[in-house]
Amino acid sequence: MITVALPKGSLLKESIRLLKAAGLDFSGFLETGTRQLQLMDSSGQARGLLVRAKDVPVYVEYGQAQIGIVGYDVLRERQPRVAQIADLGFGGCHLSVAVSADSGYQSAVDLPPHCRVASTFVNSARQYFQSLDLAVEIVPLSGSVELGPITGMSEAIVDLVSTGRTLKENNLTELEILYHSTARLIAHPLSYRLNQDGLTTLIEQVQAAAMTSTTA
Repeated sequence: MITVALPKGSLLKESIRLLKAAGLDFSGFLETGTRQLQLMDSSGQARGLLVRAKDVPVYVEYGQAQIGIVGYDVLRERQPRVAQIADLGFGGCHLSVAVSADSGYQSAVDLPPHCRVASTFVNSARQYFQSLDLAVEIVPLSGSVELGPITGMSEAIVDLVSTGRTLKENNLTELEILYHSTARLIAHPLSYRLNQDGLTTLIEQVQAAAMTSTTA
């Protein structure tokens, strides 16, 4: 039986819609008040696991799920040992360097050496500033990184941006875009190569559904 790791949060609804178009119905995860973390799809062909987005590649890497859907930002940050199968085309956002709008900084290279940069994307932030040969202190936060410049704890942040509304409402402005992110279909490498439980067929159905969705 195929097990699918699904991400809690902003990607869940579209992930379920896409899988339903591919023949797997996990709509039960969207029912109001449900606390289910696993369920069978309506046809009984597969099992769904509802996990934190950051944990999706962990479940796939360790073989507890054969496939999963997760944002590229998670894959870029964690570098898991999974097969990246397809760009599914939804959940678009980007990782950016942002500062207070009245800071006077025009680009990331204007930031002073050894300044503090707050982020939940510690690895991505560190790699980016290393590529600029700019020594900074990365301050790891698990959320509300916008408060860094507001409180004076950091001169800048590195965070995901979707609409930009949160930055604007907190008087922050983007300096640079590190990379763009969309939802990706991933698979356990060995299961994918061996085509366990007809995995290749399901992957092809998901890819076809995603292609239809992006061209509609």
